[in-house]
Amino acid sequence: MPLPLASFAVSAGLGLAKTAIDRIGAGTPSPAQAKAKKTAQDFEAMFLEQSLDRVFSGTGEDGPMGENGTGGGVYRSMLVKEYASTITKSGGLGIAAPIYAELMKLQEGAR
Repeated sequence: MPLPLASFAVSAGLGLAKTAIDRIGAGTPSPAQAKAKKTAQDFEAMFLEQSLDRVFSGTGEDGPMGENGTGGGVYRSMLVKEYASTITKSGGLGIAAPIYAELMKLQEGAR
């Protein structure tokens, strides 16, 4: 029974993260804001990619995610990168919004 609850928690978290990211994009951002937003989202994608890579590293030697045959590891790394990118574009984990806020604070403090 924990699997349906985990699925619900993930979908709720994704919805909250998407709302936070949408708030970041409200209005016309300055070039510095746009760059900070992209940097925050890129960081989240990289974080997800590293996390998912650890998850899929233990999938075994057989099947499409294994090391069997030429390019199995390359295929897996490309697939993990695409998963991370897709998750980030659909709202991510919600870490891009706080990173963006901190980047903007740092930029304000540098002026």
